[in-house]
Amino acid sequence: MSPSAALVPVSPHDTGIAEAAALSGRLAYLCMCLTLCWGVLAATGWVRRFSGRDALRSGHVVLATFTLATGTLHGLTFLFLEDDPFGVADLLVPFYDATPRHALGVAGLELVIAVSVTAGLRRGRWLRFHQVGYGAIGLLAVHAWLGAVASGHLAVVWLAGITLLAPPVMLSVLRVLPAAVLVRAGLIAPAPEEPGDELRVDVDSHRCHAYGVCQSEAPQVFRLGQDGQLEYEKRPRAQEVPNVRAAARACPMRAIHLAGATR
Repeated sequence: MSPSAALVPVSPHDTGIAEAAALSGRLAYLCMCLTLCWGVLAATGWVRRFSGRDALRSGHVVLATFTLATGTLHGLTFLFLEDDPFGVADLLVPFYDATPRHALGVAGLELVIAVSVTAGLRRGRWLRFHQVGYGAIGLLAVHAWLGAVASGHLAVVWLAGITLLAPPVMLSVLRVLPAAVLVRAGLIAPAPEEPGDELRVDVDSHRCHAYGVCQSEAPQVFRLGQDGQLEYEKRPRAQEVPNVRAAARACPMRAIHLAGATR
């Protein structure tokens, strides 16, 4: 999704198409960055900590839908170029036209679509595959910057593009850091602990939507079965307590209740 999909020089016949490609590409880049930011903030529970309200996963879904819509529109505009049109294979098969930046865009968009489909179906190891979205966003970001260089709009990307990209990169790094590091940095508050008191876990089945975020934080305690139902250890081992706390903080539906070692 490059900020400008126009070929250089732009033919008078394709001026309108080039402008539509540029606009849809920039909107897709914006929505992509916002989707990643909202997803990380919702998955970690930081939205609730800062606002006092539960983060709605629907916001993440809406932003992802806009990203797919604008990104797909950006690709389809190439089909309407009159002087140098693209074929369907060029838009579906990476490296078909031997242009690296186009290949990165095609591969990135197809990965994002695949991630969205598996997230909607929630089949098998969909949560692990959902994390491939980080790599897909990286491909699309490189595609955008290479497109800006090729179309002569690098100055626009330096001004706005890097501003949009900086928060997602920072949040992505924070997302993979251990909870202990985030506590030391003051980004999350440590849960109060009562020595010698055993941790007990309870999950509200009515609030749980089986997103699987808890499984990514504490895979030894929480697990999504093949039927999509959440299975968990009610009395986890002591070494799993920090991970369980992180899972409770990260649950977007606030469905995990802890008692005993954690209030």
